[in-house]
Amino acid sequence: MGKFTPQPPRGGFFLKSLIQLCLIITIFFFVTGPTILSQPVKIGLLIQDSSYTAAFRGAGMAVRFANENGGLKGRPFSIVVRSMEGPWGTGSKKAVELIFNEKVCALMASCDGRNAHIVEQAATKATVVMLSAWSGDPTLSQAFVPWFFNCAPNYNQQAEALSEEIYENRKYNKIAVISDDDYDSDLSLKALLQITRVKGKTIPEHFSCENYLNDSGNLADQVLSRGFSCIILFCNPVNSHAILKAIRKNNAVIPLFGSLTILNEDLLSKDELNEIENSLLVPSLSDPVINNKGFAGEYFKTYGTHPGIVASFSYDMANVLINALLQAGSPDREKIQEALEKISIKGITGPISFDDKGNREGKAFIF
Repeated sequence: MGKFTPQPPRGGFFLKSLIQLCLIITIFFFVTGPTILSQPVKIGLLIQDSSYTAAFRGAGMAVRFANENGGLKGRPFSIVVRSMEGPWGTGSKKAVELIFNEKVCALMASCDGRNAHIVEQAATKATVVMLSAWSGDPTLSQAFVPWFFNCAPNYNQQAEALSEEIYENRKYNKIAVISDDDYDSDLSLKALLQITRVKGKTIPEHFSCENYLNDSGNLADQVLSRGFSCIILFCNPVNSHAILKAIRKNNAVIPLFGSLTILNEDLLSKDELNEIENSLLVPSLSDPVINNKGFAGEYFKTYGTHPGIVASFSYDMANVLINALLQAGSPDREKIQEALEKISIKGITGPISFDDKGNREGKAFIF
């Protein structure tokens, strides 16, 4: 018989290899783990112009508060900002840059309707969530893109509020509307005209400030001479302020209404905003003066000025996204989208949830 040679236990080599692998993994996470956990969760923010600071400040406040509370499982949130100023189509390039170069988990936009459409197209192709917090363009949701969510009341909701206040509550029937060639102003006008036709109300008489070569005084005289019950302004903030001043100079009491987008603190000075806020009735989902006291105090401490409507909507937009990220538990884009569909929070601009098309739910009213 041959000499017996003892054999090592079966699986010994496998066990040794497994122990070595576990040791390597442990060392790897010991060395790199803190780095991975500290990597920021990037969120893209597209703004209309580099001089527009309100949206970034509002969103920045939301991110700051979220990071003070631990971020996303210890990972801080970070906003990557890009401006869409420049040749037509710049917004698309900037959105693509954020998605593919910066690898943001979602896009936020504070811009007019034209640029919002460009961002929406880029987000749709890349299947990245997009939240809008300024333009109320109702056609943004008519593409039925499940990745789009609007944190602002759209112009149909605003028109409904204006119609109810003017025709139902105040019983006005002789109404003037003044508009300019601004894209969002035109959409506001179309939304109001549509709802008045549907409800069988008297169609407002339309005046274009473009026809008066920016002569606000002459325009105000022409409108006031017709004896209207009230005037609705659907112009950009600068034109609206000039027309409002000209009207108030000759008539201190005629009711003036307008769209929410007129109250843009990036385009109007503090004094100009005060003049508008003291004279203009606009649609909203909530009274921001009541709801944003805590936010306003912190904003003033940080920036030395009080937040306006742009900053408030941007703050809410960022908070909605952060809440969705926390519910998703990760920056996974599909999970974020699913969380946003079910989101329901109380924002400083009112309760926020979305319908199946991404529109913000709720009925607007005049404040």
